[in-house]
Amino acid sequence: MKILILGAGKMGSFFCDALSFDHELAIYDIDPKRMRFTYNTRRFTSLEEVKDFQPELVINAATVKYTLPAFNQVLPYLTDSCIVSDIASVKTGLKEFYETCGHPYVSTHPMFGPTFASLSDLSKENAIIISEGDHLGKIFFKDLYQRLHLNIYEYTFQEHDETVAYSLSIPFVSTFVFSAVMKHMDAPGTTFKRHEKIARGVLNEDDYLLQEILFNPNTSAQVENIRKELDELQDIIDKKDPVRMKAYLTKIRKNVL
Repeated sequence: MKILILGAGKMGSFFCDALSFDHELAIYDIDPKRMRFTYNTRRFTSLEEVKDFQPELVINAATVKYTLPAFNQVLPYLTDSCIVSDIASVKTGLKEFYETCGHPYVSTHPMFGPTFASLSDLSKENAIIISEGDHLGKIFFKDLYQRLHLNIYEYTFQEHDETVAYSLSIPFVSTFVFSAVMKHMDAPGTTFKRHEKIARGVLNEDDYLLQEILFNPNTSAQVENIRKELDELQDIIDKKDPVRMKAYLTKIRKNVL
């Protein structure tokens, strides 16, 4: 299959590596320097080259802020039968775009990133395939993700947004709170250093991505749950209540052990 990847960032390069030996691959990025390490892949610096290439599938790996602009730039250079796809972690506006773009589409979300995941072993990582979309496009990504040994789930756009609000906003907000109160320590403990490592990874993400995850309409309720738990824990600590402390630890252990 002739595949065009938009964006030569971390995930765009990852998909190049994963696909370049089994498909005729091309990659386009507005910054030519970002494409210098791509292998067995044609490098495009002009959208006219995209028109001549005539891809059968476009994988939009641009950052969340530029996902829709990247689509709008490339659409005039695609054939009507070309399947368009995204791997965005935030799907805001994408369902509406796909419904009017005039192309078959498929939307997925690899639930991992180069910051924390071991890209050589993804057997413990997950990927979501959006159920609304082109059948052949979904089959393509299902086969790819199975080959990468990912655990695959199929959700609607709405179910995806609800899942992201839970699985990303909770750890992100918790990390923000930790980062807001942390201070430099000459001899931090092991637990502190682990949290600090996570914080550095999260805060290394694109600001717009963090914003859009937190601005997800489903996030506010999750943040409210965190606030309620903090209020309860604060009350237990203030009153130095061992019985309630024991009950609280028993409750939260059931969630993780």
